[in-house]
Amino acid sequence: MRIDLHTHSTASDGTQPPAAVIASAAQAGLDVVALTDHDTSTGWAEAAAAADREGLRFVPGVEISCLLRGVSVHLLSYFHDPEDPALVAMLAESRASRVGRARQMVDLLAPDTGLRWEDVLEHVHGAATIGRPHLADALVARGVVADRDEAFATLLSGRSKYFVPQVAPDPVEAVKRVRTAGGVPVIAHPAASKRGCCIDDDQIEAMVDAGMAGLEVDHRDHSDAERAHLRDVARSLGLFVTGSSDYHGAGKQNRLAENTTHPEALERLDALAAERVVHPA
Repeated sequence: MRIDLHTHSTASDGTQPPAAVIASAAQAGLDVVALTDHDTSTGWAEAAAAADREGLRFVPGVEISCLLRGVSVHLLSYFHDPEDPALVAMLAESRASRVGRARQMVDLLAPDTGLRWEDVLEHVHGAATIGRPHLADALVARGVVADRDEAFATLLSGRSKYFVPQVAPDPVEAVKRVRTAGGVPVIAHPAASKRGCCIDDDQIEAMVDAGMAGLEVDHRDHSDAERAHLRDVARSLGLFVTGSSDYHGAGKQNRLAENTTHPEALERLDALAAERVVHPA
């Protein structure tokens, strides 16, 4: 069984609609695929219907934007109630923050690049969650950079003079909200030093105390040494380990099924979801 638990569609910053992501997953030989768009579950229905047609199992998820001491942290939530009021409110606040941040960055970029907000909106599909990838696409279209990778390595990096931090929840609070909504929280790429999204072992333990259940270990942004360390952390804290592509279509080099999750981890994920364990807030 081939399982990929982290993908994105045009509901956030991917380049394919949800149904197309599922079709691509089938072509890649996957048996199970999760759609985990940033701060939104709007792609779930389309993805679930497509998975049914393709004969794949669909896992509903969301990637929640968090901030810890100025460091961006991403939390994957699976099987939560998409109508839970507290979680819905938190995700709506994050999406609104993304829009405000994107506008501020456009204002900063405009004098040097000619970028306009209208340029960015041309790359946003429907009610998609707006993020830096849309700014990157607009910069590519204007010929300022060659691709998203160059944009994130230069103009849109956290070290750039154009960078504006996002207002986002603390990851411990986000874990609690996910558990209260009946979801299963897993930290995404926790050692991604390439993108400056690293959290230390003590911070991981604090999230576990709040109810976090798993670590995304096998990810292209993790070195072999980082993967080995995270597996040790997972064993010591009783967490299950996942692997995934973090697929964004043509938006990133990540390819579906380049990293996968062991079936035993999916079994633990399913068991926790079935229990609907609500961790105290």
